[in-house]
Amino acid sequence: MKLHLREKIGYGFGDAASSMFWKLFSMYLMFFYTDIFGLTAAAVGTMFLVTRIWDAAFDPFVGVLGDRTETRWGKFRPYLLWMAIPFAVIGVFTFTTPSFGAGGKLIYAYVTYSLMMMIYSLINVPYASLLGVMTADGKERTTLATFRFIFAFAGSLVVLAAAEPLAGAFSKMGGGTPNLQRGWQCAAAVFAVIAAILFWLTFAWTRERIKPVTQQTSLKHDLADLWKNRPWFVLLGAGIATIFFNSIRDGAAMYYFKYYLRTDAAFSLPSLNFTMGWSSLYFVLGQAANILGVILAKPISDRIGKKNTFFVAMLGASVFSFLVYGVAPESVSVVMILQCLISVCAGFVFPLLWSMYADAADYSEWKTGRRATGLVFSASSMSQKFGWTLGGAFAGWLLGFYGFQANVVQNGSTQTGIRMMVSIYPAIGALVSGLFMLIYPLKEKFLNNIETELAALRTANPAPTAS
Repeated sequence: MKLHLREKIGYGFGDAASSMFWKLFSMYLMFFYTDIFGLTAAAVGTMFLVTRIWDAAFDPFVGVLGDRTETRWGKFRPYLLWMAIPFAVIGVFTFTTPSFGAGGKLIYAYVTYSLMMMIYSLINVPYASLLGVMTADGKERTTLATFRFIFAFAGSLVVLAAAEPLAGAFSKMGGGTPNLQRGWQCAAAVFAVIAAILFWLTFAWTRERIKPVTQQTSLKHDLADLWKNRPWFVLLGAGIATIFFNSIRDGAAMYYFKYYLRTDAAFSLPSLNFTMGWSSLYFVLGQAANILGVILAKPISDRIGKKNTFFVAMLGASVFSFLVYGVAPESVSVVMILQCLISVCAGFVFPLLWSMYADAADYSEWKTGRRATGLVFSASSMSQKFGWTLGGAFAGWLLGFYGFQANVVQNGSTQTGIRMMVSIYPAIGALVSGLFMLIYPLKEKFLNNIETELAALRTANPAPTAS
């Protein structure tokens, strides 16, 4: 069935909310912990590894919980209502710097970051699963995923344009020496309020329509079905590699501009007391290019297929990422051009990946007669977390390995390491992600047959729509 525009927009609001904090974490959290909070890069890398492994393992539990949730609002929508406030509150605490010693700060970071990632799972896994039960139409799912990522990148764009200026402005409140610890806390609070409102709008404007043909109550059967779902495993690997590609280059970008390019402000508006650095412009251009890629993903994938579009996009991202390594410090404009090209390629992938998860859920139901949408979609969040775990941990460890010291001029070896972190290492991740598509088995003709057969079964077994 065709969905109304308001419902598509409502679904998009959910990822605008999630992506604001995802972008805060992926772009700024490593930098915040080392240069503002006061932890060492190696300690942060280890913390990311420990907390994110647990958090990634938590995602399938949330998926199973969602599949077994029964309310008048459906299975997945209620979590958007219930978790919006905890998400906002813990988000602010994560960017709060306590007056503790080094050991106390590290413990505080472990606790708040772990809680934040668990709350993120409790709201994001159900949100992702919602795509699989709003419509059975494959093209409408791709459209929903397109709306989702347009809003996701728009939310990220707001953060990337405003986070540093907001933190700087709040740090100067009350006069005296700027307090960046307070500045980042207040900036996070602004984004937290916006995120909570957007999650509530997603809850209010969307509906769940798809119900399994056969109800599944056995976790043992769910896990057995998942184990046999080859497309799920391929998407899991592709997703991990894709997020590794993004997270390691995003996490290193602030260091790249501060310690290698050593750039000044890109432009300023003195009358508004507004200044944008080259790093912020780099992020903003990347998000704008991501949106272009998202918009192009559906028409191109309709012509050549999701699998082929995914492969070509990741191959392009890999090639352009390798080229970044050769850019000289004075060639900031070349960095910006390559950032746009890489980001367009990355933008193609995200709506395709999430639409393909819905296809994998259909495949599982078609093959087994049982549907576990939440468990299948938890793969999406789990792959994000594992890719982010590897990218974040490697970023911290590599900075330590190359001799990084915060707020000092870096030596040649450290600068080379930082350059590799925004070029060579991400390029390898993108290439691996693309290669996974060579073994992805679900092509469009096969999916159309699955959709037709499942539609016939659902017509014979109609389910009520959640209010």
